[in-house]
Amino acid sequence: MTTTTAFLDGQVALVTGGGAGLGRSIALHYARAGAQVMVADLDDAAGAETVRLITEAGGTARFRHTDVSKDADARALVAGTLEAYGKLDIACNNAGVAPPATKLAEIDDALWRRIQSINLDGVFYGMRAQIPALIENGGGVIVNIASILGQVGFPGMAPYVATKHAVVGLTKQVAVDYAEQGVRAIAIGPAFIKTGMEDNLDPDSRAELESAHPVGRMGEPEEVGSVVAMVSAPNWTFVNGGYLPIDGGYLAR
Repeated sequence: MTTTTAFLDGQVALVTGGGAGLGRSIALHYARAGAQVMVADLDDAAGAETVRLITEAGGTARFRHTDVSKDADARALVAGTLEAYGKLDIACNNAGVAPPATKLAEIDDALWRRIQSINLDGVFYGMRAQIPALIENGGGVIVNIASILGQVGFPGMAPYVATKHAVVGLTKQVAVDYAEQGVRAIAIGPAFIKTGMEDNLDPDSRAELESAHPVGRMGEPEEVGSVVAMVSAPNWTFVNGGYLPIDGGYLAR
């Protein structure tokens, strides 16, 4: 793949939820920067399409069907990456889901557990499998995709807000526990990004959501993917345990 700055040349990266949206953008930016990429997703067709986009542009990528809510799948993903590429340098835990807007007292156990199992358990299982491989490689980076809702609340989004706050906390814990072994971790806080889900909004709701960002619009997936790739570079060694919003000024208000 032709790149202007191959700052991830020789690196191996895995991306969960890499079949669409932010995950696809992150995987594409990793490949454009020179990394070999393992794309993980529940949707085989979407994951295969991300791989196709990378390989047709001259990059290297493979796909592995992965349910991040299952510990066995998280371990198999790392094992498959090591089998395919021989090492792991970068792990991006991106897979996540948002619930329908529901006030906290109306949330049933099934909804609560579903969001927890993907957004929080998925990150925990992922990092637990990834850290030994990163240490064996002499170090590396974990990038966890949290949200602006890892810092603030939002109407009707209690399960999502809780999990994203927890992801930020787990990211800090990895920095504390594993910095001496060369593993660093960063939490990314995207605001509302145009991933396609916003297409279902009525015009008034969409305008209100866009105006919540001081820049007057929602973000583009490329604006997240490019930053994630950059902070994954091996020369960002002193950036560890932090939370980086990509939010068009949303949290500045």
